[in-house]
Amino acid sequence: MDASQVDRIRRFNRTVTQRIGALDDAFLSRSRPLGQARLLWEIGPAGSEVRTLRARLALDSGYLSRLLRALQADGLVTVDADATDGRVRRVHLTPAGLAERAELDRLSDGRATEILRPLAPEQRTRLVAAMAEVERLLTASTVDIAVVDPRHPDATFCREAYFEELRRRFEGGYDPALAIPADDAALTPPAGVLLVARLHDEPVGCAALKLPAGEPAHLKRMWVAPAVRGTGLGRRLLHECEREAATRGARVVRLETNRTLTEAIALYRAAGYREVARFNDEIYGDHFFEKVLEVPG
Repeated sequence: MDASQVDRIRRFNRTVTQRIGALDDAFLSRSRPLGQARLLWEIGPAGSEVRTLRARLALDSGYLSRLLRALQADGLVTVDADATDGRVRRVHLTPAGLAERAELDRLSDGRATEILRPLAPEQRTRLVAAMAEVERLLTASTVDIAVVDPRHPDATFCREAYFEELRRRFEGGYDPALAIPADDAALTPPAGVLLVARLHDEPVGCAALKLPAGEPAHLKRMWVAPAVRGTGLGRRLLHECEREAATRGARVVRLETNRTLTEAIALYRAAGYREVARFNDEIYGDHFFEKVLEVPG
């Protein structure tokens, strides 16, 4: 890792934490630190499950419990068992909590205005654009990719989201029953693998490989949630699939795709896939690609 890049990130972190008041005991001149204020925001008017908050904010269970107890002591939240599942705890804002959240929202707008006010209009535009880019890249670095059992609920979610997008985008729609199958057994090692990308414990993408013995690996179900497109997740999923294929003995990866998926076609070409003659009878396949993998060293 480039030491100068590490140093730049650390300096950026110091500047941001000082400028937004993250080190203040009384964030935005209220009676609580940033951690408690942020938790009020994340709970939201509709409330939230404790486990969802823990995953979204990447907080240790003990620390989250201490934050919630402090907010309870101030009369800002209630924590109760879920009405339908007593094992699940839910947090709701009290009327006082809703009022405090609204006040923090108002003060946060004021703090943002203070940051922008000294800058010329063109500087404001540059700052906001740079912040948007930083947010995209930080989101990209937060996503985790792992091999998942194709029967896992997150795998099911991704599969259904993928099918729904194909139904919407393909000319004439999409029926998975007519496509070459990639059932759970075909995506379970050693026959294949399914990768799921998660952001704050929520599924945001997937890709699968069929690994027939002695034949090229077959890439299937490449999907990225709209909310995280533009972060490079598609490239990461593709790279991880290639790594899995090579590790499991494949030397070539093949795939087919539909002509309407222009961004996928561009991704494959940019990643070194070359278009080849049709190699199967997939009715939804218009373009066929393959890539020779590097042998693991």
